[in-house]
Amino acid sequence: MSSHSHQTTSSFAALARLLRYARGYRRQIIAATTCSIINKLFDIAPEILIGVAIDVVVNQEESFVAGLGFETAQEQITILAVLTFFIWAGESLFEYLFQILWRNLAQRLQSDLRQDAYEHAQRLDMSFFEARSSGQLVATMNDDVNQLERFLDGGANAMIQVLVTVVAVGAVFFVLSPLIALLAFTPIPLIIWGAFYFQRKAGPLYADVREKVGDLSSRLANNLGGIATIKSFTAEQREAKRSERKQRSLRGGQPPGHPHQLCVYSGDPDGHSGRLPGHLHGGGHDGP
Repeated sequence: MSSHSHQTTSSFAALARLLRYARGYRRQIIAATTCSIINKLFDIAPEILIGVAIDVVVNQEESFVAGLGFETAQEQITILAVLTFFIWAGESLFEYLFQILWRNLAQRLQSDLRQDAYEHAQRLDMSFFEARSSGQLVATMNDDVNQLERFLDGGANAMIQVLVTVVAVGAVFFVLSPLIALLAFTPIPLIIWGAFYFQRKAGPLYADVREKVGDLSSRLANNLGGIATIKSFTAEQREAKRSERKQRSLRGGQPPGHPHQLCVYSGDPDGHSGRLPGHLHGGGHDGP
């Protein structure tokens, strides 16, 4: 098993290899990424409009909107209502578009990757198959490829939208109050370090689970292929108990129940414990 640092590096290397493999779908990737970015910008805009609306109520004829040529408070509220309608409509439209684009891309890449993996497996020497169980190979070409589809269907969009949120919201903070922006971004390096730390801890657990899944798949395939033999020797109960032991071993090694995984999901994934106190402290000392 490789070292922890190699596992982290291999994750980025795998993502780079995936992008190289998908270069034939560059237009679809760019279109889906663009829709995800625009959708997130529309998603952030209502929070900005709330601040603009408060500015209208407080300052009225001297508000930011008034400087754009809408002098009365009624005109300003009306333009904000129109903007709100178009923002929500745009968000819904681009959410629909990125879901369609990412899903179609995921299904096409899944089909291509599974076919290429099968064709590659056929060209390998027999020594390769002798060193591995059929269950491990089936798990790789089926379960792992399905995981890739799930990543493209939801994970890629989530990564892009998190990045857009950090950049867009950070830019707004730096324009309005550099002190609050600095305090908000202070815990981010610690959060990133913690994420990679627990990923390295959970990596060996996932590798162990993948091996057990392959063994279980191989056993189930062999039992179903030899079901006539099992029935002829009335060995159903014995094989059922052996399968149950494999299932228990698999459940016992699942990473989601491990403390390292729980630290990531139930800890502070968004960094609120660091950012919110910073906002309160900065907001209390950055006023007039």
